[in-house]
Amino acid sequence: LERYRPRLAQLVAPASSETQRAARQELERGLGGLLGQAPAVADAASVTGAVLVGTPDSLPQIRRLGLDLDGLGDEGYLIRSVQLDGRAATVVAANSDVGALYGGFHLLRLLQARQPIDALDLRQSPKVKLRVLNHWDDLNRHVERGYSGQSIWDWHRLLDWLDPRYTDYARANASIGINGTVLNNVNANAQILTPMYLDKVEALAGVMRPWGIRVYLSARFSAPMEIGGLQTADPMDPAVQRWWREKAAEIYARIPDFGGFLVKANSEGQPGPQD
Repeated sequence: LERYRPRLAQLVAPASSETQRAARQELERGLGGLLGQAPAVADAASVTGAVLVGTPDSLPQIRRLGLDLDGLGDEGYLIRSVQLDGRAATVVAANSDVGALYGGFHLLRLLQARQPIDALDLRQSPKVKLRVLNHWDDLNRHVERGYSGQSIWDWHRLLDWLDPRYTDYARANASIGINGTVLNNVNANAQILTPMYLDKVEALAGVMRPWGIRVYLSARFSAPMEIGGLQTADPMDPAVQRWWREKAAEIYARIPDFGGFLVKANSEGQPGPQD
């Protein structure tokens, strides 16, 4: 790994948003661990061996390079070896902070695999828009068909305790491009949609957000009856429709980037239209 050090002596990455800070911290941590010494962090590329990570809006150096970012979308990225003011540099450029984060992880993977980085010219963007993990985790921390112990989500201790593993979970998923997580079992408990639990969901969404991950919830079909006090859960009933509209509005007011609902109906005896 010694051959990488001259090209990775300095890291130029903005930190004005949560996602930008996440990308910079990940690169500092990753490069420091791989090379035995973290790169110097600077606002401008002034020495040979700079890594620049950002967007044309967040880094003027990237804007000056005039890189072609068309077709990359919001989550794609470009990694290229360039000359900047007569000095060698490696640039990770994207149209969004999340794209730059993904590109930073890709650069770290190249180093971990000991790939050459002196003539990089890579473009990548996701082929699948929704890349979501579906947890079959219950509110009591039991995991249906789980074989690795309790659920990572400690609902009892949220909000007072945000386990550092939540952040590690977000980091690990972002490193492979996961952009969504369904927090609870498809065999859902309607209580997840009550204000007490939505407070906890909101806190988890705040942990996931810097890493480009949206939270989703499994919604129990019969929730309008179980927690809404209605006599039916028939989705053709106007009162039921109104209840779901209001519940969705409540969630989006708390979590503007809420991913949406997963609904399991009638399968394995769950409530659904056949009832």
